[in-house]
Amino acid sequence: MAHIRRFDHVGLTVSDLDAATAFFVTLGLEVEGTGAVDGEFPSTVCGLPGTRCELVMLRTPDGSDRLELSRFVTPAPLPGSPAAMPNELGLRNVSFEVADLQAAVEAVAADGYGLVGGIGEYRGSVRMAYVRGPDGIIVSLFEQRG
Repeated sequence: MAHIRRFDHVGLTVSDLDAATAFFVTLGLEVEGTGAVDGEFPSTVCGLPGTRCELVMLRTPDGSDRLELSRFVTPAPLPGSPAAMPNELGLRNVSFEVADLQAAVEAVAADGYGLVGGIGEYRGSVRMAYVRGPDGIIVSLFEQRG
């Protein structure tokens, strides 16, 4: 029996909700909603007594996928590894298809976010790059070719 019915979203914990939201909006995601949670529910789910968290839910332009950004108010957020490389264990990137890879890279570069490596091309069919966004989040951007 399959337990999973569908994919719902990917959640990322960030230190600056406004900066992270602006980064993903620049890439083309749309804000679906905002809010905050506290009390017994998030404290139980997170295993952190006294949890209060602010949230922004973003969606892709076609509405097929969602990305949740969370900022913990309490307990205080713990530092991650903002310089993590793609081969470190754990969630290493969130990936989006873009219409124009160079334009997307330039758009986030204008806000101070740069490439992890370079822009690569695979057999003339796909161009791809990793961009390091807020809090060191690696975002994979790819463009279909031909």
